[in-house]
Amino acid sequence: MHTKSRILLALVFLFSRPSTAQEAHDHKAPEKLGEVSFLISCDPTNPFVQQEFNRGVALLHSFAYTAAEKSFQAVAERDPHCAMAHWGIAMTHYHQLWEPALSPATVSLAAQEIQRAQQIGTDSQRERAFINALAFIFQDASSVPYRTRALNYEHAMSDLAAQNKNDVEAQVFYALALLANLAPTDKTHQNQKQAFDLLEPLYRTYPQHPGIPHYIIHACDNAELATRGLPAARAYAKIAPSAPHALHMPSHIFTRLGLWDDSIASNIAARSAAHQQGDTGEELHAMDYLEYAYLQSGRDQDAAQVVQQLKEMSTLNAKDFKTGYASTAIPVRYAVERRQWAEAINIVPPAAAPPQVVAVAVWARGLGFARTGHTAEARKETDKLSLIQEQLRSSGNDYWATQVRIMMREVLAWSAQSDKKAEEATTLMRETADEEDGIEKLPVTPGPIVPAREQLGELLLELNHPDLASKEFQTALANAPGRRGALQGAVHATQALYPTAGATN
Repeated sequence: MHTKSRILLALVFLFSRPSTAQEAHDHKAPEKLGEVSFLISCDPTNPFVQQEFNRGVALLHSFAYTAAEKSFQAVAERDPHCAMAHWGIAMTHYHQLWEPALSPATVSLAAQEIQRAQQIGTDSQRERAFINALAFIFQDASSVPYRTRALNYEHAMSDLAAQNKNDVEAQVFYALALLANLAPTDKTHQNQKQAFDLLEPLYRTYPQHPGIPHYIIHACDNAELATRGLPAARAYAKIAPSAPHALHMPSHIFTRLGLWDDSIASNIAARSAAHQQGDTGEELHAMDYLEYAYLQSGRDQDAAQVVQQLKEMSTLNAKDFKTGYASTAIPVRYAVERRQWAEAINIVPPAAAPPQVVAVAVWARGLGFARTGHTAEARKETDKLSLIQEQLRSSGNDYWATQVRIMMREVLAWSAQSDKKAEEATTLMRETADEEDGIEKLPVTPGPIVPAREQLGELLLELNHPDLASKEFQTALANAPGRRGALQGAVHATQALYPTAGATN
């Protein structure tokens, strides 16, 4: 709809903001968010309106939702007739790649904002298309399943992108909609590849746009595409260093490729920025990835320090999935990765956390009991996991129901091993590894605490099958390069196969 030259002329460098806008915020605003130009028809006589709207969109693209909402509210205050300001406010309540994508507490507020945008109206057909597309997400939220609404939004954004091929934001937001609706069981990565194909040419033309590298990283956050996401990962933090999430996101690719030092540096910076901005959820998310990278690097003392720092954080809201998951996973990772089974047994499931978060703690306890021969106690934990699985399945959360089923079967396999039922243990763990390998992880986590394929290798080593174990460790390393447990397991398997290798006469 807009020519490239018009977009280039309208580029806004979001390094700072006017003092009047500064007063609308209760904390220092980000200073460098990248370059965004989302041209709107609102008050052309007031430069602040377009500038602040661009700032809000830049914040959206780096998932700084609270700050973005304040920017869009400032636009609405300056121009009460700006429909797109209310689109922006509603958009800050749609966290497409987080869990949950919509908070029950804010759905009605967001619906009111999108209704307000429709009531104000606009002469721009393009702006109406953005507004009407987002309306699908919030309308009839109590009666229409989220999946249906999200697909309706994706289809509307597809039409918008097709009708506005030269509109950068139409293409970028459509790519994000594709990523929001990807199927975790689709190992062909159809949606990810489609999004990447949309974004990669735009990245060459608009290298300072924050959303383009961000969504390329998400598209490539899988074993097949990870190397294609590395250039974007190297660049994104430099494009929007004032956004904590932009500092963290490169570590998704670094984790996939086993680049632990890069991941550590990324998450130290992200954690510091999130702490300074009071974003506890983002701080904990960075800490979880940091813990993972420390453990894979053999930096156990640094990993212990993260656990201690977590203990010193007070009033954590475990009901929030992002907060609850990270605060639960960090001590579980520390215990299980180091095979400290007594520590694992003493993990306490978080009160009031979502069931899939509770399951991580229950799994750790069950694994600890099973690996120390307390199989009766381990089976009590698997019974709890079974109940959680049923709860998630009945609520329609099939993804996490499947993940909890995998956790349950891992504990059952190790319990069978402790009971000297080698064939049962091997069959259970192999089936579990195959099932887990067929499902992609969600962005909230670096991956399983310990991949089932890696556990299968460990099990086969214990059963004195180093040849079979070696093959499983190699597969595990292909899926998750650089994991310490798989590397050590592969070495042990090789030593068992060739005990005299390297010996001198």
